[in-house]
Amino acid sequence: MWTIKRFNELTVDELHAIYKLRVKVFVVEQNCAYPDVDDLDKDAIHVFNEGIKAYARIIPGKDFIQIGRIVVEPDFRREGYGHAVLSQAIDYCQKNYPSTDIRVQAQAYLEDFYISFGFKSQSDVYLEDNIPHIDMVKVTAQDD
Repeated sequence: MWTIKRFNELTVDELHAIYKLRVKVFVVEQNCAYPDVDDLDKDAIHVFNEGIKAYARIIPGKDFIQIGRIVVEPDFRREGYGHAVLSQAIDYCQKNYPSTDIRVQAQAYLEDFYISFGFKSQSDVYLEDNIPHIDMVKVTAQDD
């Protein structure tokens, strides 16, 4: 079962589990010291499953929507959770923000994963926090 909540709807336990998973993967596993917990969380829409084995956050913007912090618990990788959480996030965006492009700052090794969802590369590979990334967009806006 998937849950989608705004920040102020999260329980303390859900927020704790989300932050614990993100820090476990993005800070510890990837050996990347950066401020994972940021003010964007307060304006984000949080997508996660029961037990918080997978998570993503959606940040609505004026010109586009950003999906980020997409993460799967290491013990549950290769079980379809990444596909499922991204599908949930995209579906939410398309239902609630139709005709608005969706962007991701993807880790470069996952480029083909995002291409399989209709994202297209929009930049060369660059380093963010010493990890190769690429900007990608899923165009959903209709031509006038």
